[in-house]
Amino acid sequence: MKVLIVDEEPGVVQVVRATFRAQEPGWEILNASTGEEALDLIEREHPNLVLLDVALPGMDGFTVLKEIRRFSDVPVIMLTVRDDEVSKVTALELGADDYVSKPFGALELVARARAVLRRAEGLPLTHEEPFVCGDVRLDFDSRRLTVKGKPVELTNTEYRLLYHLVRNAGRPLSHEALLARVWGHEYTDEINYLKVYISRLRNKIEPDPQHPQYIRTEYGYGYSFRAP
Repeated sequence: MKVLIVDEEPGVVQVVRATFRAQEPGWEILNASTGEEALDLIEREHPNLVLLDVALPGMDGFTVLKEIRRFSDVPVIMLTVRDDEVSKVTALELGADDYVSKPFGALELVARARAVLRRAEGLPLTHEEPFVCGDVRLDFDSRRLTVKGKPVELTNTEYRLLYHLVRNAGRPLSHEALLARVWGHEYTDEINYLKVYISRLRNKIEPDPQHPQYIRTEYGYGYSFRAP
């Protein structure tokens, strides 16, 4: 397991490195202090996880994340002193898997890293009948989504969210239930995560994402998928 820390502050790198080595002694810790160096290491070393600071010299973390997503789906946790909702949503919309604000607890960061890596593994394949509703078809044995017969690519997190929605088609699921099942129990207050990924799914499967036919909002409660 390789973890790449992208941060120009030696103190942060030292604390994170020491904590990971204490909690996960088998993990290899890599370090980059600039975005350009990080992109080079990702292409050469293929890390399993990237911890990416937003405030980097030159190319900032958001720009680095955009470049990473051009060629890699490696899980990325953004690190930043910003704690506003706009920055969080921006990070998620650009493809970040998680977002941790500085100052953070080192053990919390390790827990978040473990959670992100669990999600990256995906759900186990199941030999069930495909789910079909209108133009949407989800094959559980291959994790293959098609809309109007055309394949649609899903990230692991998108698949996990869609899986739980369609397995409970016609039944509302609360925000907390979806967050716990997809992200983990430590994420049940992170409504922004759910909003961003629901929006991603709607953009991929809905004829008109602004007026969804399949993924319905249960106002004040959560979401549901239309029953077949």
